[in-house]
Amino acid sequence: MPFNIPILLTWLRVALIPLVVGVFYLPDLGFTTLQLGLASTIIFIVAAVTDWFDGFLARRWNQTSAFGAFLDPVADKLMVAGALLVLVHLGRVDPIIAFVIIGREIAISALREWMAQIGASKSVAVSSIGKIKTTAQMVAIPMLLYYGDLFGIDTRFWGQVLLLIAAVLTVWSMFYYLRKAWPLIKESTAVSSENNKP
Repeated sequence: MPFNIPILLTWLRVALIPLVVGVFYLPDLGFTTLQLGLASTIIFIVAAVTDWFDGFLARRWNQTSAFGAFLDPVADKLMVAGALLVLVHLGRVDPIIAFVIIGREIAISALREWMAQIGASKSVAVSSIGKIKTTAQMVAIPMLLYYGDLFGIDTRFWGQVLLLIAAVLTVWSMFYYLRKAWPLIKESTAVSSENNKP
């Protein structure tokens, strides 16, 4: 397993995930819900910044690796899933929306792994729809973790709006990826059926 600064930052992001969730389950130390939300929001934003920074450094210093390419999206998905689960528990996110977002991540990850095995990973490369979805999602989650007024912005309302947009784009991007991969899926199925003939 390679070890360098970008991978260290990715591991840091993994380590911060329990803190994003665990803040809300601290013993009663007199903190208000808003204070706990602020702490969780700051931790989430720090973790999100490491996501951008580790990729930037890996490219800048030419320290990209197969392990880093594996660990980075895993850390991202764990961070989003953990935050969404705690938001569902707090009643700030509808369970269906959380299920759609997390379920899509699992499905597309499995699709990408399968496409990589047949040497067609470029067919499911990240699209502009996926990038917009990720942006909406990564802005919505800290807003909903904070869940209050911030500089005159109602983060409760706008967090819900942005997460709904992210959920819609999640479904849209999933169908986009499946449509791109479908010809290869049919071809692979046909070859498999032909090889299994007696």
